[in-house]
Amino acid sequence: MNIDFQSSLFDDLDADPGLESLAGEVQRTELGAGAWVDLRPGWVSNSDALFERLALDVPWHADQREMYDRVVDVPRLVSHFGAGSLYPDLVLTRAQDALNDFYGRPPGQVFSTAGLCFYRTGDDSVAWHGDRVGRAIDRDTMVAIVSVGAARTLSVRPKGGGETMRFPVGHGDLVVMGGSCQRTHEHAILKTKQAVGPRISIQFRPVWPR
Repeated sequence: MNIDFQSSLFDDLDADPGLESLAGEVQRTELGAGAWVDLRPGWVSNSDALFERLALDVPWHADQREMYDRVVDVPRLVSHFGAGSLYPDLVLTRAQDALNDFYGRPPGQVFSTAGLCFYRTGDDSVAWHGDRVGRAIDRDTMVAIVSVGAARTLSVRPKGGGETMRFPVGHGDLVVMGGSCQRTHEHAILKTKQAVGPRISIQFRPVWPR
């Protein structure tokens, strides 16, 4: 697998990745209708080393889905680790614990699973959507995304139309979408013709009773 990308000027590939502080460093953007997005740039230090470890060690696979009258490839590689699974890197376990401590472990919103996506080129993407965490999507929930590797733009817009907000994320950045965000807004990683390197996103989610 080709994992060539422009590394961060601040990273040391020979050093172990770690986590910086969340307290006092998280920037919140209120989206309206009870939705919000938190951003913590550079939360994972030496994140390029984590990118390389995940790219090489995670059991990636290509999904397919039905679209209209045919089956198409999902334009990214994926891997999923359910509640209680052993994560592929200790940093992911530490990140999940730190997120739960910071956000206070509210009932029904405890991060307990990790879904990984590998965006290999600008042709890899995810379409506009709101995450359906279990069947209780009528309630508020949180989704936390850690990005390692090259930066891509996370776009967020209100459902039904409105202003699109753009969050360039990569090289260890953390984004948390919370409140009503998954019900009232949708988000995407759109295709780009720009020359971009590969990116891995780690999405931490709670498990809702079904």
